[in-house]
Amino acid sequence: MITTRLTKHFGIDHPIVSAPMAFAAGGKLAAAVTNAGGLGLIGGAYGDDRWINSEFEAAGNTEVGCGFITWNLTTALQSSPNLLENVLERKPKALLLSFGDPEQYVTQIRDAGVCLICQVQTLRGAQSAIDLGAEVIVAQGAEAGGHGDSRATMTLVPEVADYISQHSTNTLLCAAGGIADGRGLAASLMLGADGVLVGSRLWASDEATVHPAMWDAAIKSSGDQTIRSSVMDIARKLDWPERYTARVLKNAFTERWHNNLDGLIANAEEQANLWRDAWQRGDMTTANTFVGEATGLIKDIQPAADIIVNMISQAEHSMRKQVATIS
Repeated sequence: MITTRLTKHFGIDHPIVSAPMAFAAGGKLAAAVTNAGGLGLIGGAYGDDRWINSEFEAAGNTEVGCGFITWNLTTALQSSPNLLENVLERKPKALLLSFGDPEQYVTQIRDAGVCLICQVQTLRGAQSAIDLGAEVIVAQGAEAGGHGDSRATMTLVPEVADYISQHSTNTLLCAAGGIADGRGLAASLMLGADGVLVGSRLWASDEATVHPAMWDAAIKSSGDQTIRSSVMDIARKLDWPERYTARVLKNAFTERWHNNLDGLIANAEEQANLWRDAWQRGDMTTANTFVGEATGLIKDIQPAADIIVNMISQAEHSMRKQVATIS
C-alpha cells in the first residue's frame, strides 16, 4: 500500500483519482475506482443534468466526485440553473473544475463543504487556483488524452510542487498526463506529487462508456499516432477556447482537416453530420478516438479494479527496486 497526503485527505487506500472524462466516465466507472481504493469522478462534461443525475444513480451509495469543464459550466447553467447546486446537494467527495477560471464557483463549492480540485495546465494556473483556495491541484501535461495545453508533465509537476512547498504547504498535488501504469505513478510521486489523476488507462476499462472500436484502435496504436488538434471540436460545434486542443488518434479526418481549419469551418454543417454519424457507428476513420500518448501502454481492456491493483503493485516494485539500487 502507498500512503500519501492524498490518501489521508480523502480516506482512500491508493493515491489514484480517475479523470472525469466526458461521456466515458460515468457512475459505473467512478464507483469501480472508489471501490478499488481510489477516488472515482463522474464526468459532468458539457452539463447534461439528466445524464449526470443518471450517472450518480448508477454509482449508488459509493462515494464519488464529479468534474466539470469550467468555461462551459456558465453556458450550461443558463439552460439548467440548478445544475451545480443539484450536484453539490449530493455531497460528492470532490468537485473538479478544469479549463477556465473557477473563481465564480469557489464560494458555492466551499459553502457546500465539498473539496475543490482544480486542474491546471500552467504554473500560473496553479498559482491562481491556490490563491482561490483549491484544496487539490492537478497539474496536467500535454501528454494527456482529450483537452489540454502545451506544458509537459515531467516539468510542470515539479515546478508546481516547488511552488506549493514554498507558498501553500497544505495544498495537495496530483500529476496528470501520460500516466498509465505503476512506473508513471512512481515517477509522479518522485516529482513531488501526492497522487495521480488517471485518464486514458481507466478509459480502457470494462466500466468505461466507450465504443469497442475506439478501444481496438487505441490498443493497436502507439503514442506516435496521436495528435493535438481542434478539428473534432469544430466538427462537434463546440466553442472551446483556442488555447485548448484535444489529443486524439490520428485518422483520415485529422489528415484532411488539421492543416485546413478554414476549410473545415466552411464545411462545418456537412462535416458535423458525418463526424456524429461516424461516432455513433464506431467508424474511427472519421470520428476521433480521444486517448493520450499513453495509448502505447494500453495492451488490453481490464476491470478498473485490476488496473488499479496492477498500477499500485508495479509502483511499489519500481520504488523498491530503485531504493535497492541506490543502497
